[in-house]
Amino acid sequence: MFSFPARTQAGCRRSFPSHLRHTIPTHPLVAFLVLILQPLVAEPASRPNIVVIMADDMGYECLSANGSESYSTPNIDRIAAGGMRFEHAYSQPICTPTRVQIMTGIYNQRNYVKFGLLEPNQKTFAHFLRKAGYKTCIAGKWQLLGGIKGPDHFGFDEFCLWQLTRRPSRYPNPGLEINGKEVDFTKGEYGPDIASDFLCNYMEKQATSDGPFLVWYPMILPHWPFEPTPASPDYDPKAKGVMKGTGDPKYFKDMVEYTDRIVGKIDAKLGELGIRENTLLIFTGDNGTATQVTSRWNGRSVQGGKGNTTDFGHHVPMVASWPGTIKPGQVTKELVDFSDVLPTLVETAGSKLPDDHKIDGRSFLGLLTGDEKYEPRKSIYCWYARNGGPTGKEFARNQRFKLYRTGEIFDISKDDLEKHNLAGKPDAVPAETLAMLKSVLDEMQDTRVMLPDPSRKVKPSGNEKPAAKKKNAKKKDASPD
Repeated sequence: MFSFPARTQAGCRRSFPSHLRHTIPTHPLVAFLVLILQPLVAEPASRPNIVVIMADDMGYECLSANGSESYSTPNIDRIAAGGMRFEHAYSQPICTPTRVQIMTGIYNQRNYVKFGLLEPNQKTFAHFLRKAGYKTCIAGKWQLLGGIKGPDHFGFDEFCLWQLTRRPSRYPNPGLEINGKEVDFTKGEYGPDIASDFLCNYMEKQATSDGPFLVWYPMILPHWPFEPTPASPDYDPKAKGVMKGTGDPKYFKDMVEYTDRIVGKIDAKLGELGIRENTLLIFTGDNGTATQVTSRWNGRSVQGGKGNTTDFGHHVPMVASWPGTIKPGQVTKELVDFSDVLPTLVETAGSKLPDDHKIDGRSFLGLLTGDEKYEPRKSIYCWYARNGGPTGKEFARNQRFKLYRTGEIFDISKDDLEKHNLAGKPDAVPAETLAMLKSVLDEMQDTRVMLPDPSRKVKPSGNEKPAAKKKNAKKKDASPD
C-alpha cells in the first residue's frame, strides 16, 4: 500500500517571528539590524500561497449559502462568510471545456480541440506560477491526456490524480497515479480522501520550506457514479465502485456534503499550519449539476443543467477567502468567468504575463481586495462545443440578459430556463444592453482556431502486434463523463 510522508511539525510562515513581534530591542545596533532585516522576513507574506478547489458537477444551487434547500454545506458557507461569495460566476457547461478555459485563461474557440484533451502547447497558470518561484501541486481528476508526464508538462511539480493514464474506480478502492507511479488501493480507501490527504501532506511539507505554493484541486466529487461515501450508512469498504452507468442519484446529497467536508479539511489544515492568513483560497464548481439530479433551491425544484448553455449549465458557486486581505461578509454581483482565474492567480503571485502571451481573461484581484481602481466586467462570452469542431454554440451575457449568435435573447433574471425569446421585442431589452452584447459577439466573429489533435491515431498498417494485457489490471470505469 502506498504511504504518504510522515507528518512533521509545521511552523508559522508569517511576516515576523512571534517572539519578536512585541519586543523592541534596546541596544541601538540590534534595533538597527532588526529594522533592516524585517522587510526581508516580511517578503513571503507579499506572495501568498494559493489554493484553488473546483468541485465536479456541483452547480450554483448546491451551496446552502446560495439558497440550496437540499444540501448542507457548512464549511463552504463559513469560508464564504469569512470572505467573498460570488453570485455571478460562470464556467463552461461541461468538464473538459471548463478545465481548458480555467487553466489557460483563453476562450474555447481559440484553443479547445476535443473532450478529454488539453492541447500540448498550451500554457497554464501552473507554468506561470512555477516560473514566478511557486511550488506547484495538483490532485483530483485530470481528464486532459498527456500520459504520466502530463502534469509536469503542464507545470505541476507533484500530483495525485485519477484519469491520467487509465479509468479504474475513482471512489472505493481506487486506482490513482501518484508522482509518476500507478497505485492501486485495495484496503477500503476512498479516492477523494487519498487525494485530499495528499494535498494536506504537501501543504505541510511546503509550510516549512522557503517560497509560496500553488495547490490546484479539481475534485473527483461529486461527479457520478452516484454511490455511497464513507459518511453514508451503507458505505462498503470492500466495494469495487460502480463501473458502468451513473449509479443512484439518491447518493448525490451524501457526495455534496462529503465535498463540503473535504473543503473544510483543507481549510482547517491551512489554519493548523499557521498559514491561513497568507493563503488565498478559492472554491468553485466546473459546471452545472448532472441532469439526473433535481434539487430544491430558493423555494423551487430545479433540474441539473450540465451540458446545457442555460443558466443551470454554467452558473457555478464561487467563494474566495484570504483573511486580513479580503474583507469578510461580502457578496458580489460582479461578473466573473473562468478565463479570469489565470490572470487573477498571476497577479496575486506578484507576477505578469509575457507581453506576447494573449489571453481572454482579466484579473479580479482588485475586486477581492477592494481596490477602488478595479473595473468590473460588463459581459462574458461563451463558445461551447463538447466535442470540438469548427462551430460551437455562442452567446454573450451580463448578469441579466443573454444574447445568442442566433439572435435569441433571454432575460435570465425572470427566465433562467430560456423559454421566452425576447428577440423582436424592443421594449423588453434596453437598447444599450442589446448593442453591448451584440458588439461582443461581433468582436468574436470568426475567431475559431482549429488546432491539430495530437491524440489522433495513425492508420494501422495491419502488421502491429496486439498490446499485452497488464496482469491484475483494474477494471475500467465505463461510466460516462
